[in-house]
Amino acid sequence: MSSISIIGLGGMARAIATRAVEGGNTVEVIGRDAAKAKDLAAELGGSATAGAFGATPAGDIVVSAVPYASAAPVLAQFGDALAGKIVVDISNTFNADATGVVTPAGTSGAQEIAKTVPASAHVVKAFNTVFGHVLAQGGRLDVLIAGDDADAKARVSAFVESLGLRPLDVGDLAAARWLEAVGPLLMGLANHGAGFDISLGVTIKD
Repeated sequence: MSSISIIGLGGMARAIATRAVEGGNTVEVIGRDAAKAKDLAAELGGSATAGAFGATPAGDIVVSAVPYASAAPVLAQFGDALAGKIVVDISNTFNADATGVVTPAGTSGAQEIAKTVPASAHVVKAFNTVFGHVLAQGGRLDVLIAGDDADAKARVSAFVESLGLRPLDVGDLAAARWLEAVGPLLMGLANHGAGFDISLGVTIKD
């Protein structure tokens, strides 16, 4: 099992943390509001604890569960405390009406976030193709991941599997821009008849 720190106290953070505790992982939740972090940890039960915002996260894997606009500034406040950590970016980069992305052509939010963390940290993109409320419903879903470090991706994949989910590696961190482009695709599906209780999956033929 993995040692996980989750920065953020929103719906996606709660959904990942809940499944992480159920999967036997050691879980730390971190937020600017210390009281809310403690309340969430108490609700989660099991191994869950509340960490201090800006301090060194206890987990070897740090899940950044904050909106893209906040991700780089938030992670920058942790500074060298993220050295040697695996940082999982779950953010989506779609624009206000969810018809496109706000990142420049040829890059991704995950690559921009990677510029703000220590060089020894490894950024892995994951979970952005799964709606938080669908994740909270349970069931085995596909989680697409991208990253430059093979060991970091393997460890994130093991964590994903502990949640009862299926990790699928799409390539290096540059591929994160294609994962982030899935955000507008999912929103388009949801807004044009499919509804929001949907998930993106891959069928692997025998």
